[in-house]
Amino acid sequence: MKKLFVIASLFFLAFVASVLVLNKPAGQSTHQRIVNIQSGMSLGQVAEQLQEHELIAHDLWFRVVGKLTGADRKIQPGEYKFHAGLTPSEILSRLEEGKVYYYSVTIPEGYTIRQIAMVLSDKELVDQERFIQLTHDPIFIKSLGLDVPRLEGYLFPDTYFFPRSFPEEEIIQTFVHRLWKAFPPELLKRAKEVEMSVQEVLTLASVVEKETGLSRERSIVAGVFHNRLNQNIPLQSDPTVIYAIKNFDGNIRKRDLSIDSPYNTYRVLGLPPGPIANPGEAAIRAVLYPTPSDYVYFVSRNDGSHQFSVTLAEHNRAVEKYQKKRPKSAS
Repeated sequence: MKKLFVIASLFFLAFVASVLVLNKPAGQSTHQRIVNIQSGMSLGQVAEQLQEHELIAHDLWFRVVGKLTGADRKIQPGEYKFHAGLTPSEILSRLEEGKVYYYSVTIPEGYTIRQIAMVLSDKELVDQERFIQLTHDPIFIKSLGLDVPRLEGYLFPDTYFFPRSFPEEEIIQTFVHRLWKAFPPELLKRAKEVEMSVQEVLTLASVVEKETGLSRERSIVAGVFHNRLNQNIPLQSDPTVIYAIKNFDGNIRKRDLSIDSPYNTYRVLGLPPGPIANPGEAAIRAVLYPTPSDYVYFVSRNDGSHQFSVTLAEHNRAVEKYQKKRPKSAS
């Protein structure tokens, strides 16, 4: 009996030793490798892929552990980032928990839906056309609690982290949810105080966003547009005209200012029918808290800043100085 006990102990110790050896990392490297675990993959296929990437040393042992622990039934699909310094148990644990790799993507303030779609598509996070289609889909838009014709203005610019397994719907939902964090009850209350709807605030904020990139100017520019709206003067904003031009080549021409479009604020009084881009929080706050002034004109100084004027005569002199008689009424 004693002899059997000794033999059993030796077998147990040998098993423990083999476990310790086989559950060691494949190497010391911390170089990250992306592994794509597709839905429906067997544990053996997962093990083969990991071994091909030199992330595990013994695929057989990996499969044995996966079977014994039940991990083979819990592996979640997606892209994972592993390095050879991880043990097979650690890799299995991450696969079970679905700790997929998240890609960082930054959406600049003032980007349009199409520009955002291109950024996400370049990262292989969305199908570009499907993303754009969803932002114009009335049923999907309604599911977000919005009653607007499209989601231009509602895709909040920020830095996000998405896995490639995220569908376009969830990415869009994330953008919209982030908008409401930048547009809290305090600002919703302020919008009511200045008698503007959320759509109107985002529309004017998008124009402000496209007109100036200087933080010190945003509230001044917003004040100019408020003055124009209150005095029934057309906004005369080039960015709204540009938004209406298909395949804009980067040069706005005098004839463009006469195009027949509700976005042509040289011809149409009031705000355009909707946002022309997706504004950031600073532009939204600028619209809700504009700098009080008598300015109704501004013109680019060609250095990123603008010259503001109260009278048309002052404005014409500024145009002469900075634009060399180039016709530019309000922007």
